[in-house]
Amino acid sequence: MADVRPFRALRPREDLASDIIAPPYDVLDEDEARAIAVNPHSFLHVTRSEVDLAPGTDAHSEVAYRKARQNLDRFEAEGLLTLDDAETYYLYGQKMGDHVQVGLLAACSVREYDDGLIAKHEFTRPDKEDDRTHHMDVLDAQVGLVFLTYRSQEPLDSLLDELSQGTPAWKVTTADDVEHTFWVVPADRVDALRSALVEVPKLYVADGHHRSAAASRIHAQRHDDASAYFLAGIFPSDRLQVMAYNRVVHDLHGHDAAALLAAVRERFEVSDGPSVPERRGEYSMVLDGHWYRLVPKQVPSDPVGRLDASVLQEQLLKPLLGIDDPRRSKRITFVGGIHGPDRVAALADKHGGVGFHLFPTGLDQLFDVADAGEVMPPKSTWFEPKLRGGVAVQKLR
Repeated sequence: MADVRPFRALRPREDLASDIIAPPYDVLDEDEARAIAVNPHSFLHVTRSEVDLAPGTDAHSEVAYRKARQNLDRFEAEGLLTLDDAETYYLYGQKMGDHVQVGLLAACSVREYDDGLIAKHEFTRPDKEDDRTHHMDVLDAQVGLVFLTYRSQEPLDSLLDELSQGTPAWKVTTADDVEHTFWVVPADRVDALRSALVEVPKLYVADGHHRSAAASRIHAQRHDDASAYFLAGIFPSDRLQVMAYNRVVHDLHGHDAAALLAAVRERFEVSDGPSVPERRGEYSMVLDGHWYRLVPKQVPSDPVGRLDASVLQEQLLKPLLGIDDPRRSKRITFVGGIHGPDRVAALADKHGGVGFHLFPTGLDQLFDVADAGEVMPPKSTWFEPKLRGGVAVQKLR
């Protein structure tokens, strides 16, 4: 059922891949981006083009979009990025510690996205969707991978394993000690992959909701073949690593520590506990420097309501700490699981607030929510390692 096609990648010159591939545009602040972009070959000159403009320049300004287009054209003109002669698939692998994941880079159908065969689990923000749409339109290219997953199945998984045993086009280890490997799928294996992909009943957006929504909007504007497919990295679910997405509330919403703890006890079983929860349905809370284990006394049965992030929001963050809208509240900080419980505790102590370490949301839960046509609470999943920018580009011209 999945209409997933080969494409002609505009991709890094193999001897320069280590200089070109860059962290995702949305995980860096301006100072971090500028520090990396002292390297003139970094793909951040395309995805964070304000690094080439005066400090403080609006990253969403027209001058920034135009600079991004200029830089992408320069990268191609100077041969930093080269366009393959023929359409094919590509493999992109990452190794972080003992964790290894290998996925397929391909062009996915906008129509299937619009029809729900590529399922979503998050709301998009209009301003971010506008930004990604305009960025794609000005560049005439899709420069960021939409991160997709599927319920692992044969023969596709075996084909990925087989092809990843071949000689890669390049392999580099980035500053965060993650190894990145890129393979070009031989022409005589393209048909086998395409046949296996047809058997995948449904794809799911793991990350990149704004990029996929932007691709849909671009095709609705252009109605051409070039925009009918969007660039994606497709990974089997059993190879992915999902970490917790933790929360720190900056104050106690008028409570002192004892009063807040008493209020929490009305809704949760509370005991001394570890800094990281041991199973789904438990939370670790750090308050006044002490870690507690929380177990909710009641849990809804619906796919969204029973998520740990939902229970925490509806039974504690909202009624006890006044976090009515976590998407917009300035009183809450979200902490990716890669940073661990020490970061949660440090931020809670810094603000005089309270921190919560969650158990990672499972991909089975993501699938259940998406299949039900529902959406997860914000910041429910944190995937590691992150897909790098500049690994492949799909031109729309």
